[in-house]
Amino acid sequence: MTSDTTFDWPVRIYYEDTDAGGIVYNANYLKFMERARTEWLRSLGIEQDGLLDQGVAFVVRRAELDFLKPARFNDALKVTVTVKLLKRASIVFEQEILDDAGLSLVRGIVQIACVKIPHMKPFAIPEPLMGVLSGAR
Repeated sequence: MTSDTTFDWPVRIYYEDTDAGGIVYNANYLKFMERARTEWLRSLGIEQDGLLDQGVAFVVRRAELDFLKPARFNDALKVTVTVKLLKRASIVFEQEILDDAGLSLVRGIVQIACVKIPHMKPFAIPEPLMGVLSGAR
């Protein structure tokens, strides 16, 4: 299953996000993408601590990023979340970070796996949750 529905989440760049060169430190883009995915889930009424209470969690299995242009202190950015593939135990997201002019700064593909806690083994996304995710696409 794929989706054309995109969720947008705003982020502002603070000094703590930048490196000695005055641009956003590369690993922070992964943080922004994680936060956007969390807010996407929250917009669907899904809280990740509720998943933990059920003994399941979403973990990053793979991430591939293309850094196109740097962001700097005080930039206002938009992080997008689009479900590209929803499978039994994983979700593949296409994510992009855009500046306020709509120019692409970072593009990424992130695969999230559903795992059973505490063993961290792959686990089918619980049916009620799968229904919500399928309906959001």
